[in-house]
Amino acid sequence: MCQIQAYERDPYLKGIDAEVLSVGILDGQPFAVLSDTIFFPEGGGQPSDRGLINGISVTGVQKVDGEIRHLLSNPVALGPARLELDWSRRFDHMQQHTAQHLLTALAQDRFGWATTAFHLGEDRCDIELDVPSLKSESLALLEACLAQEIRASSPIWARRVSPDEYAGLKVRSRGLPSGHIGEIRLVEIEGLDLNTCGGTHLRQTGEIETIVLLGTESVRGGTRLYFVAGGRVRDRLAAHESRNAALRTLLGAPDAELIGVLEARLERIRQSERQIRLLEEELASCLVASLSAGPETLMERHFEHRDAGFIQKLGRSLVAAAPAKVAFLTAESASGATFVLAAGRDAVLDVPAVGRIIAERLEAKGGGFAGFFQGKIGHLAGRAEALEYLRSLIPSA
Repeated sequence: MCQIQAYERDPYLKGIDAEVLSVGILDGQPFAVLSDTIFFPEGGGQPSDRGLINGISVTGVQKVDGEIRHLLSNPVALGPARLELDWSRRFDHMQQHTAQHLLTALAQDRFGWATTAFHLGEDRCDIELDVPSLKSESLALLEACLAQEIRASSPIWARRVSPDEYAGLKVRSRGLPSGHIGEIRLVEIEGLDLNTCGGTHLRQTGEIETIVLLGTESVRGGTRLYFVAGGRVRDRLAAHESRNAALRTLLGAPDAELIGVLEARLERIRQSERQIRLLEEELASCLVASLSAGPETLMERHFEHRDAGFIQKLGRSLVAAAPAKVAFLTAESASGATFVLAAGRDAVLDVPAVGRIIAERLEAKGGGFAGFFQGKIGHLAGRAEALEYLRSLIPSA
């Protein structure tokens, strides 16, 4: 029979003494195998624990070919070892995983929604339910049922049973791992759930503290339900309150009016953006008329606070209005500087070849075709040199 590790014997242990039995390298990272461990190896939707072995950081724990490998930031020597668990991370995982068991049990027994998958994430968790969609009213009722069971503080314990015993029990399970032999570990919430599970759990439902359902999304014909439990609820509430405080200051409104004030401001911004686009179109029309009517064969201009889209559109309009001319335009905005080289259908200029030379002068990266070349400028200091080069190629009218 395989050894039952310390993380399973007592998930509340924060430190133990053990022996480093062997060491090695896994994907370029040192690892150690111990005589006993408080570190849970990732599996069943639960991430692995973190902590220290003789002061060396444990960065991951994996079960490989029946042995538990502790991935380390640096190598550790064979022999005696002191193991210290990152308890806050472990307790958080215990809260989230136990919350999942309770959530799965109530979703199925009270509402008929079977769980098909579980994921314990860094900031939120989720289960996948075999139901096409969930209404907000149903989620509110489920959340109330969860709160009631948390207040009941029902005992939780884990035990191992033989395959024969297992066959005679009413167990909630998504199936045993492929090739599993020997004893089967069960986790029970008294009066509510009996489940196959190898993870770490709390002693009673009251230690979950609270569960908040965050929302749903459709996935593979079912529904993914997001949730947080325990300390994560407090952390999210603190973050929300901090954001609300910042928004109250920025918008000058109380919490109840924040959305309305923000919507009004966003609408004003959209109206301003529409007005800016109209003004830019008027500006472009005036520039096209002015530059295309001028005597110079080379139409050039630099624009501050204009983006690549503006000069690209302007360049095409200029050579369409003056097919015998060439346009060289540059612009600089918060996103960087850009240039456009365009030639009308009657202009004599190898735009791709000249464009590459201009790009070199401007330390730019770009490309083009036939009568159009564009690029992102590395340095505007070369603009005068590039313009002088262009004028040497293009005769004045």
